[in-house]
Amino acid sequence: MNVKKKITISDFGDKTFKIRVVEPENEKRASFTHYLHNHKNGISQFFSKDAIEYVSDILKEKYPNEIIDYKLAEEALQYLIFDFKNTVPFPAPKKEKFKFIDLFAGIGGFRLAFQNLGGKCVFTSEWDKFSKQTYEANFGEIPFGDITKPKTKSYIPDGFDVLCAGFPCQSFSIAGKRGGFEDTRGTLFFDVAEIIKNKQPKAFFLENVKGLRNHDKGKTLQTILNTLREDLNYFVPEPQIINAKDYGVPQNRERIFIVGFRKDLGVEEFTYPKPKNKEVTLEDILEQEEVSVKYYLSTTYVETLRKHKERHANKGNGFGFQIIPNDGIANSVVCGGMGRERNLLLDDRLTNFKPITKITGKVNREGIRKMTPREWARLQGFPEEFKIVVSDAQAYKQFGNSVAVPAIQATAKKIIENIEKCLMN
Repeated sequence: MNVKKKITISDFGDKTFKIRVVEPENEKRASFTHYLHNHKNGISQFFSKDAIEYVSDILKEKYPNEIIDYKLAEEALQYLIFDFKNTVPFPAPKKEKFKFIDLFAGIGGFRLAFQNLGGKCVFTSEWDKFSKQTYEANFGEIPFGDITKPKTKSYIPDGFDVLCAGFPCQSFSIAGKRGGFEDTRGTLFFDVAEIIKNKQPKAFFLENVKGLRNHDKGKTLQTILNTLREDLNYFVPEPQIINAKDYGVPQNRERIFIVGFRKDLGVEEFTYPKPKNKEVTLEDILEQEEVSVKYYLSTTYVETLRKHKERHANKGNGFGFQIIPNDGIANSVVCGGMGRERNLLLDDRLTNFKPITKITGKVNREGIRKMTPREWARLQGFPEEFKIVVSDAQAYKQFGNSVAVPAIQATAKKIIENIEKCLMN
């Protein structure tokens, strides 16, 4: 008969407390990694309870014949911190200049940009499980889940400086003539607005598709601006369409940026960053070595694309596949097959034409191929060290949904400069 005995942290000897997170998604896991990231800055109080319970659950499963009390789990949690930061590919800066939160985080494009400027991310949320895998692999942190749930919102700490969110575009049911905070209920923007209202960050940075400007005949954007300016009382300059190609990546990607500042800071004007005078082309981001045959289109696929394009051309439409020259600029990378089909390449370096995936027909001999996920990562400004830990299909989706990091960073720099300037006066 096994009898449980009470032990202390020293009884584990040289056993490590490295914990592989493999069980189903839950908020305790997110709290655990958020605690490890924030154990020194006072924000750990928002995550400590669940983090300790998480470690306790793991230890109880690992050592079923030993008594694991709260104090031991707490000591084990502290022990884990020592080894933690050495394993994170993109750690927070050693000396943080400001704090921010990352909503609708995706794979961390906002986080990379703000960390590069000295920012410390103190909370992140993302519902997609595959994006969470990529986020954890690169930042050592598991995002919390559905931000529309009160439970998830309860983990958001106080005292952060900037709220970042690339929220989806949705129509609003505008009840009154003006449209405002109450009219946004039931949309994801409402959750962003609610967090801004409750937490009062110094600034926010929102990103969306270019079409938001004309969405629902302009009513959607007007409701957003009325909410931010009048209901939440923030200074919000006119939003601006920013193109990624103007900030060092060869991709024609236009997105609308909306920034705002709490009025007590005294920010009265804001100038979006000027385009960089840097010539970039597809050649700058292409693979240097021969890529796998799996990225080359089959003869049947090529013929199908050509017929599809011809049908639309006969109707006077410009739809269909597109081959981008090496000295050209890529079209916007987006989710779905069209994002890849409008960014095909000619690459004659293939030497092995034997298919390694199921295709109809043979591998084409014209050198027509898709870009690789790594090339898409470069188009979005992600560094070479950024880990791609999911399938190609998921990687295309993730980079297509992400933000162009250089454009975000250039704008983020302007936001931080304005905050610092006002705090000095």
